[in-house]
Amino acid sequence: MKIFFAKKMTKQYWKLRSEDRERVDSAIQVFRNDPFDPTLKNHALKGPMKGARAISAGFDLRIIFEERDGYAIVLMIAVGTHGEVY
Repeated sequence: MKIFFAKKMTKQYWKLRSEDRERVDSAIQVFRNDPFDPTLKNHALKGPMKGARAISAGFDLRIIFEERDGYAIVLMIAVGTHGEVY
């Protein structure tokens, strides 16, 4: 699996508190090993974000991404609280 990060996500990541960045790093590591690990709550999005997916990085923190070719390529699009990314 190759994971790429959109510029928008990188900016959002660095605006997070350090403990939130640690949770995001941990979630991405788990995701890299098993994208469907139950702790991530990986799910498809609906409405205007149809085609994208989301995982949980703990509490109210979400990571939005798009996958290609059966998770061979993943583009991380956004990170933040539920209200910030949806």
